[in-house]
Amino acid sequence: MRFLSIVSICLITFAGFASGQESERTENTVNVTAITTFLLFILATLAITWFAAQRTKDQETFFAAGGDIPAWQNGLAIAGDFVSAATILGITGLMFFTGMDGYLLSVGVMVSWPLMMMIIAERFRNLGKFTFVDVITYRLRHSRVRVVVAVSSIFVVIFYLIGQMVGAGKLIELLFGFDYVYAIALVVFLMMCYVVFGGMIATTWVQMIKAILLVSGAAYIAILLLSEYNFDFSVLLEKSVEKHPRGDTFLEPGGWLRGDFMQVLTVGLTMCFGIMGLPHILMRFFTVKNAAAARTSLSVATFIMAISYVAILVIGLGAVAVVWGDPQFLDKNGNLLGGSNLVVLHLAKSVGGDILLGYMSAVAFATILAVVAGLTIAGSATIAHDLYGAFSENANPKNVFIVSRITAFAIGLIALGLGIAFENQNIAVVTSLALAIAASVNFPLLLLSMYWKDLTSRGCVLGGGITLLICCVMIIFSDGVWVQIFGNDQAVISLIYPTVVTMPICFLLTVFFSISDKTHEATLERERFAEQYFRSETGLGASAASQHSLIEEE
Repeated sequence: MRFLSIVSICLITFAGFASGQESERTENTVNVTAITTFLLFILATLAITWFAAQRTKDQETFFAAGGDIPAWQNGLAIAGDFVSAATILGITGLMFFTGMDGYLLSVGVMVSWPLMMMIIAERFRNLGKFTFVDVITYRLRHSRVRVVVAVSSIFVVIFYLIGQMVGAGKLIELLFGFDYVYAIALVVFLMMCYVVFGGMIATTWVQMIKAILLVSGAAYIAILLLSEYNFDFSVLLEKSVEKHPRGDTFLEPGGWLRGDFMQVLTVGLTMCFGIMGLPHILMRFFTVKNAAAARTSLSVATFIMAISYVAILVIGLGAVAVVWGDPQFLDKNGNLLGGSNLVVLHLAKSVGGDILLGYMSAVAFATILAVVAGLTIAGSATIAHDLYGAFSENANPKNVFIVSRITAFAIGLIALGLGIAFENQNIAVVTSLALAIAASVNFPLLLLSMYWKDLTSRGCVLGGGITLLICCVMIIFSDGVWVQIFGNDQAVISLIYPTVVTMPICFLLTVFFSISDKTHEATLERERFAEQYFRSETGLGASAASQHSLIEEE
């Protein structure tokens, strides 16, 4: 209880400081309802963290909650893990400013989950330990495979964290009225509490609560909006078209993606296949008992996310109809307060007042904390388990557990710095850069490792490593970084995401370097596929998945 008391005092002090900052900066009164709702959620989740900390004593419980999470709870947690700030804040913001093109992000996502259930979930759960790196290296002997895949995983985690940090900072900046930097610092502090002390158990419960709050809140706003138009969706569409400057073209392609087929294709590929390479999502398959539970988890998660995305469609259109041009949500220059990432909160205030604003602020913040916690555990597992645990002479379960907690602190500090650097970016776009790397590198290597017997260590290292380098270079020279971050006039790479180029490159290079590998080691790796295939299909031996270890090099 000492831990909970100390953190509670810190939060109350922080809230008081925020209120003081607000009184100094603006004449508007502090939104007491919103802040109270926000603090109640934080205190409740910290109580859960304290409870989880009593059970988090080793790396099995820290990384995978001991594999004891029921399937329906894990499904809720998966939905809570993925439906992030990029979803509830970013997609709505894209729709608000650019039109229906922004909703394409949701379409790609919903295609991905059934595919993941059919081709990934069962084999993945039967082969792994804590991370997807374990699955890829199941029959591959070369240590450099683990390094390349781990580095790719870290890149994905870092990019994904950026989007969550920006969303959290903007949210608390609006809610409390103090500096963006302090807002991100608060997020990092809470994230460290959840992960370092509560591990996967606390993270799971935070994600579950967040999923329930999000679905109920989004559905309620959607119902309120539709009720204003007698539940006639066509009337809502007409009102949105009438209010938006694009007029009739608001519902047509050509806003965000400018009607470019290659842009549409690369966004679709990024969203569909990127999810199958996200470390923090794949990691959740190890928190259930078996492959059947993993599939059931995805069924539950898909149902919950389908409800969320239908509600987001209504919310995105309703935001244009209600918020667009409303002077109470504009600054002195006529720009939307908080930028594109806070459209949902302005809409909540407009249709439900301060109470709904406070509720949705807490939901949005819960969304961010849940995803950040999952990302931090994934990054911690990659460094502590996949790298330190595999290569350090001093590695043992106790030391890996200690290193994982230290790593969580380091990831928090990195997220703080990058969140400040990307302050003014739309978080849906920034987060999708992580999906681009996941789709370009992680997904091809994972798919080939599970289904193609001729994959070798050399193919994995060269194919994955070269593609990762190409993908990062293309991201740097794209509009999201080269123009928006570095301030150049025009992007060198016109594609929003490089996936349409880099994902085929990864498949081709990996296949080429694997087929051309005639070494004795490659022959042994091909022979091991039969044993891997048997285990992945039958599940025999999967009950010992938590005991799986890296094959020793000859």
